[in-house]
Parts: sequence; structure tokens; C-alpha cells
Amino acid sequence: MRKARILVVEDSESMAELYREYLISGGYECDLAGSGQATLDYFQQQLPDAVILDINLPDMSGIDILRHIHDAQLPLVSLVVTGHGSVDLAVEAMALGAYDFIEKPFGSKRLLTTLSNALSHQTLNEQLESIKEEFDRQDYEGFIGSSLPMQGVYRIIDSSAPSNATVFITGESGTGKEVCAAAIHNRSDRKNKPFIALNCAAIPRDLMESEIFGHTKGAFTGAVSNRDGAASRADGGTLFLDELCEMDLDLQTKLLRFIQTGSFQKVGSNKTETVDVRFVCATNKDPLEEVKAGNFREDLYYRLHVIPVQLPPLREREGDIGLIMDKLLNQYAHEEGKEFQGFDAEAAAAMHSYEWPGNVRQLQNVIRNIVVLNPSGVISLNMLPPPLNEMTPPEMVPNPALIPAAQTLQAPASMVSAATGQAAIRPLWLVEKEVIEAAIDQCGGNIPRAAALLEVSASTIYRKRERWANA
Repeated sequence: MRKARILVVEDSESMAELYREYLISGGYECDLAGSGQATLDYFQQQLPDAVILDINLPDMSGIDILRHIHDAQLPLVSLVVTGHGSVDLAVEAMALGAYDFIEKPFGSKRLLTTLSNALSHQTLNEQLESIKEEFDRQDYEGFIGSSLPMQGVYRIIDSSAPSNATVFITGESGTGKEVCAAAIHNRSDRKNKPFIALNCAAIPRDLMESEIFGHTKGAFTGAVSNRDGAASRADGGTLFLDELCEMDLDLQTKLLRFIQTGSFQKVGSNKTETVDVRFVCATNKDPLEEVKAGNFREDLYYRLHVIPVQLPPLREREGDIGLIMDKLLNQYAHEEGKEFQGFDAEAAAAMHSYEWPGNVRQLQNVIRNIVVLNPSGVISLNMLPPPLNEMTPPEMVPNPALIPAAQTLQAPASMVSAATGQAAIRPLWLVEKEVIEAAIDQCGGNIPRAAALLEVSASTIYRKRERWANA
């Protein structure tokens, strides 16, 4: 592993050399700066992992350097070295981001221990920030959503994109398989090369081979000139084969040979061409079931099924429906020159309760329908297209504000004191548990619906229930 580089800012040459010996013996690389200006000049050239900073310098205060580090948000650890009587300055330094201060005189053990703790703390903070950023992602390469299933998809894309391994995407229609394939391409080293998408279900079988490999003039009726296929156009980039299980078995054999060798022949040609292509495939069917049914070659399946990506249906993406609704409503309203103030309680409950068999594509079409056919304003239930505007309980659970008082969630009997008839004071977590469980029961066990009514993320409820179960 790379040795951490430490900058010692100390105007006393003898002390600076002593600190250097301490640091080198501790396994660090060390540079020295004897003044504040020398330190600022050093930062212009490179950044150390940590700076050990004396407060009293000949040309400026160490506080000025810390303020520069703080204002410029330089990613380094700061330790302040202070003499007797300057503890107040050290406190001020820590307010500017210094990790700790070391009071003179000190030995190597004190310095190395404090420095090690500071660097470990910095590493932990960076890891936590990275994890937080990862789990806070709501927009990712064309995807909208922060649910746990989608975070898992994002991590697979992050990990697989830099490689040349074949990716096999499965998922229901409308879940975003082409968006996923494009994300893999855009995050790879091939991003500046072509991304060619071919839908195997949308092309007649007798033309499919020509679409993939191209043809020569006169190869068949209608071939009036030479034509490059998707394989040639994707050279250096990514070839995305959507609905792969719809491909004819004979063509699957030629595709397998192409994947294994990187070479192919155009229809009507005896010349072998070689290209450098990264393959991404997708299907809305179960590929293993298609293998068992004899519709998909087993050897092709195992050749392509290197990195599987399963895209979750929208009904399993807790909390994402609201994000997608808001994003698309703003986008489409801007395109149509209209202004909408969102959904009222009934319309929002209907949107969250619907199962969305067509997934994100269907949700996109619904939002577009609403924006085009309605004037600006608040979207109500009667503005939704069928079957959403026809939903009634128990299909749709209305907002608590719309439920008659007699039907609202009641405090469990266990919360009422037998002596006074008044609500007893109970631990907050227990009250929260009982209210959440009551909401889930009222929604017929549908946690996403209960979460929408409680105005929390469904993933929050899942985590709390798991914690209660393990308590």
C-alpha cells in the first residue's frame, strides 16, 4: 500500500528534523515547510495526506493556514502543534477543522498515535460519505429511484461497467432494460464509442441475420447495396441485443460463434470480418425456462449469462413511485408549457396503490396523458386515465385526512390507562410500532400503501419491523 505523505510545518529546523525521524520510523513519507508561504506554495503543487502544523510561524499564524485549508475544503488531515499558553489558539484551530492538537514537548509515540487515529478517522469518514452518496442516489444514468432494489442495480452497474464481461439483463417489460444497458456503456471505457441497440422481437426473422451481420449487394431480394450490420457499427463499443429469446435457433448458433471469436460473415459474403464488441443482452422472459422449452440454446445462455442483472418491477420499488411521478410531471409540464402543483390526496393514493403491470413505461405514459389532456393545477382522481380513475376501496386506501373520524386509526387498548381512562405514557418506539402495525393491518398487509399513508418510505417500515423482530 502507498505510504501516507505527511507535511511538517515547523520553522525550527532541529524540531522539524526530529519530527521527520519520528514519522519515517512510523512508516510515513515526510516533507518539510519552514514558513506559512512555503506551505501554501506546497499546496499548489501537491496535497499531503496530513499536515502537522505549528501555530507560531515567522510570516503568518498557523490559524491562517488552517483557514485556507477549511475555506478551500482541501481533503487532508490537520494536526496542530502548540506550546504552553497557546491552548486557546488550538481550540480555535479545531473549530477550523483540525483533528487534534499536540502540546509540546511530545515524543514519537504521542505523535504517531495521534496521527494514526486522525488518518483512520479520515478514511472512515470518506467511506461513510461514499456509502451515503451511494444510498442517496435518486438519479442514476437515466434511472429515477432510491429504493434498496435499485441501489443494488446501481452497484452492479458500477462494478461491471469497466470490464468487458457480458451482461445479461432480465426484467418485466417497462422496467428499463435498455436504460440499464446504456448505463453500463456510459460508465465503461467504451463510452466514446458506439452504443448499438437491436430489438430481436421487432425485426422479422428472415431479416434478423442481415440486421446483425450486414449483407452484400444482391445477397437477397431488396439488397440493392452493401450494408453494415449492427456488429460492424458497434465496433469498439457495445452491442445491446434486446428480447434475445425471440431470436431464431439457427441464428443463435451463428451468434454464439460470433461471441466466441469476435468474427462473422455478412449475408452473401465469404469474407470474415473481426470486430471488438462488448455484449449486453436482455429479455423479459425467464431464460432458463426458455432453455428448457427448447427456445434458447443452453450453450448460448451460459456463454452470455456472465453478469446477471435483475431489474425489479415498479411495484417492488418502495418509495420510488413518488420520485418518478414528481420528476416526470415536472419534465412533461415544462415540455407542454403548463404548470401543475402535484397530486391531491386521492390521486396520489391511487397512483401509489396501483400495481403498474407495465412498470415505469406505463407510469411515463400515464403522466404524459395527464399533462397533455388536462389544464394546469392540482391533479385530482378524475384527471387520471382508466383504470386509475376507477379505483375504489379496497383497491385504493384514501389519505387519512379523507377517512371519517370513526374509521381513523385508534389508539390500541393497551395504551389506555384502566385507572384514569386516559392515554398512558409509553415508550415512543412501542407507540410507533403499534401505530405502524395498525396501519399495515388497515391496509390489508400492504406495506407500501401503509407507508404512503404514514408519509414514510416503505423501506423505513421494513427496517423497523426487522429491528423489532430481532429485539
